[in-house]
Amino acid sequence: MTQTLHAGLANTILIYTLFVAAWSFWLYFRKLDMTSQYWGAVAIVAIIFVVQAAIGVLMIVQGLFAMRTVHYLYGAVGVISLPALFAFTKGRGTYKETLLYAIILLFLAGVVLRASLTAG
Repeated sequence: MTQTLHAGLANTILIYTLFVAAWSFWLYFRKLDMTSQYWGAVAIVAIIFVVQAAIGVLMIVQGLFAMRTVHYLYGAVGVISLPALFAFTKGRGTYKETLLYAIILLFLAGVVLRASLTAG
């Protein structure tokens, strides 16, 4: 059951991350600052990554291991990337930072795809 949940949540993360990345690009090209709704969407992405990691740890406890150990690195990158970007930008919410968030979110979508391939 945890495997199914972990795989399904990976699909959710991928789609939602791409959606928020598109929103980021839209804000950037329209030169609009981040809104509370946008910040909420970014927070949801970060929370989903943490939940995904927690389910992954539960799977390890159950004796279910990834096919390749690099899978765990992808999980760690997913968990720390958005908080690290928030710290790097010092929480600023101007349209200029939306480009950084768009790039990181696209990067995270790639990480999710790659992690899915290394899971086994």
